[in-house]
Amino acid sequence: MRIIGTILASGLLLALGACGEAPDVPPEKVATTAAPEAPPGISLSDARVQLPAVSGRPGVAYFTISQSSGPPRTVAGVAVELAGRTEMHETMKKGEAMTMQPVESVALESGKSVEFAPGGKHIMLFDLDPKLRFEDSVELTVTFDGGDKAATRARVTTVNDMEGMN
Repeated sequence: MRIIGTILASGLLLALGACGEAPDVPPEKVATTAAPEAPPGISLSDARVQLPAVSGRPGVAYFTISQSSGPPRTVAGVAVELAGRTEMHETMKKGEAMTMQPVESVALESGKSVEFAPGGKHIMLFDLDPKLRFEDSVELTVTFDGGDKAATRARVTTVNDMEGMN
């Protein structure tokens, strides 16, 4: 939706530049894109995207999702603006080694929270747009098994910013 809004806005600017005179458009008629409204009882917090230390490598996203009421839900996926592809992962200890494995879904129960954090569940971000480093924040959208979505803004950080947050 954000891309469509950007394309529409760009087209409007080109049209305005071509005619040399801006039409009188009331603010309520200007197209805007809105993040999906969270289902009742669902909230997202502490969202952040960590850029990779080496350009071209995957980034990572962290956040907390809470469900204050309602039936159990399942997180089916997470999308992050300016990331070409995302995967839910979980860090696991196997013997003495720490490994990472993909996770297809994450259960969310009423009255509980699930934290996506360093050393646990997290979102791997692949094919990052180089513009991401210039953004102060990006949209993070969670999709549930029934198709409902919830979105929040995630601040963009670097590895150095994340030290002390682990």
